[in-house]
Amino acid sequence: MSRIWQLHEAKNRLSEVVEEALRNGPQIITKRGTEVVVVLSYAEYRRMQLAHKKLSEFFQESPLAGIDIDLQRDQSGLRDDIRI
Repeated sequence: MSRIWQLHEAKNRLSEVVEEALRNGPQIITKRGTEVVVVLSYAEYRRMQLAHKKLSEFFQESPLAGIDIDLQRDQSGLRDDIRI
């Protein structure tokens, strides 16, 4: 389970923060009450990195990949109600 640490506490107890990340998952560090950093194990970081795909692969695997979409730009002029 994640734990939330204040920055000054995390600095003073860094070894404990790291151990908690290894045993119990990501640890959240706050600065002035705002969540700013996450400490997580290297194994979890690598798992997240390997799960990423290229954008082109994402689109190829999309359920919408086979749909024929008209991507032609509308060549009509500006609308009358728009002022430049």
